[in-house]
Formats: sequence, C-alpha cells, structure tokens
Amino acid sequence: MSQLSGILSALVTPFDADGRIDDTLLRAVVDRSIDAGVGGVVACGSTGEFAAMTADERRHVVETVVEHTAGRVPVVAQTGGLTAAEAVGHSRHAQAAGASVLMLVTPFYEPLTMDETLRYLRTVAGALDIPVMLYNLPPATGVNLDPDTVGALAREVGNIAYVKDTSGDLAQAGQLVRYHGDVISTIVGWDSLAFPALCDGVAGAMCGTANVVGAELVAVQRAIAAGDLAGARAEWERIYPLIDTLLSTAFIPGVKAALSARGLPVGPPREPLNPLGGEALARVRALVAALPEPATV
Repeated sequence: MSQLSGILSALVTPFDADGRIDDTLLRAVVDRSIDAGVGGVVACGSTGEFAAMTADERRHVVETVVEHTAGRVPVVAQTGGLTAAEAVGHSRHAQAAGASVLMLVTPFYEPLTMDETLRYLRTVAGALDIPVMLYNLPPATGVNLDPDTVGALAREVGNIAYVKDTSGDLAQAGQLVRYHGDVISTIVGWDSLAFPALCDGVAGAMCGTANVVGAELVAVQRAIAAGDLAGARAEWERIYPLIDTLLSTAFIPGVKAALSARGLPVGPPREPLNPLGGEALARVRALVAALPEPATV
C-alpha cells in the first residue's frame, strides 16, 4: 500500500427516513470524495456516526465502502471499541474485507489511565497484520496521547504507522512531525487546522468537511505541496468561513446539511442527534451558496 497522504475524507453515513443505512447514497458519498481528488476515504469515523451503529451496521459500512472504492484510493476503517476484544473483532473483519489501514479510537466512555490505554492499543495492534492509525481524540476519550507516548508506541509496535491527532493542538502536531516523524506519520484531525498543519509538514488532514468541500481542500493541499503558499491561502480563505461554522455548530448535522445544500441530500443524522435547523441551518446554507465553483483537481 502506498503511504497515506493529502486530504482524507471522513465519510458521512447516509440514513433514510426510517433511520436505515442508505447504500445507494453511501456509494454516492464515496464517489463524490474520490472525484474530488482525495488521498483516501474513511469508513465509520466520528463523522460517520459509528458510535450510533450496531456492530453489524459498522461491518456493513466498511464492506460497502471497500467494495465500492474498488482500489481507487486507500480505505481507512475506524475499528476501535469500548474493549480490546470488540476492537480486535472489528479490526480483523475490516482487514479481511480489504481495508488499507485500521484506525483505532481508544475506549470513549470511562476515561482510562495511560497504562490502560496503552495496553488496549498494544493488544489490538498486535492482533493485526496491516498498518494501524492511532486515533487521538481527547474530547471524547478523556485521554491525550502526547507526542512522546505516540513515538514510543510506534517504535515498540511495528505496524503502528500513523496517528490522527484530533487534539486541536497545532503545537502537538508540530512535535509529532519533528520529533517522531521517523517512525510515524501525522494526520491532523481538526478541520480548521488543515492549512497551518499542512504548511508545517504533516502528512495529511482527515476532514469531515471534505464531504462538502473536498475539491477545495485538495486544491489547498496540492498548492502547499507545490510551494504555492499564496494560492493555497487564497483557496483556504474562500472555504474557511464554512469550515469554521461547521466546527462551531453541531458538526455532524452541519456537515450533512451542507452536503445536502451542495446537491447531495444524505438524510438526517441518527437519533439522538437532531437535524440542523433555525439560524444555524440558514447560515450554513448561505455559506454554501456563497462558495465559488469547485476547484479543478
């Protein structure tokens, strides 16, 4: 498998009016991101509402995304769970289904100690044969995988190859790049930090907003890679207000509302989340309407 890099799209999961996964729309979501030029797609991430799915639904989404992607780009499957046994089960299924990388969120209900977190990660990664991405998500897990801990774990467990850092701390991403870039590739997971983090040398950015402005984010990333910082900044300035607004409101309902406003209705979020409404919905629709034509990639 080629090295993951660039913009990775954290796919939304479309649900129909009865709350069931809509396979036809899921395939359309995959195609939209791939057509935008992203470097990979992510099944069952936080934006994909994995925590609101049954185990069978999670497996179904991974299978559908892998099958429909058909090797066009790598597929990252988020396979973490509340226990190591649950995560190993999801991970082995995703590996067998053909996922390229397995992303492991740590248990997210009862905050663990660092020792407990590391035991979970060692157990799950050690049961797998393909690259693993650590998913550092302190707002949900209560545990921050600091750069030195990440680096030490990557040196210890050979198939830990990536970390998605969703701490919102740009300084932490910079430390990962500079002090541990020899053993692990950093993917920033905070959409509004994509531009500065890519300028600072991270391997990529995993964005839920790539469902909506995938081509524009790809244009930013490619301009940075080409050394055209002025062009990258100009493109970033055009899409930043929408990205910031989506992060400042209910993110999953906001992304789904914005994607619908861009012409791909993907249904509501799954309960207990409510669809975006009122002033928030009006603002998202206005920002989408104000976007320029998608960039050519």
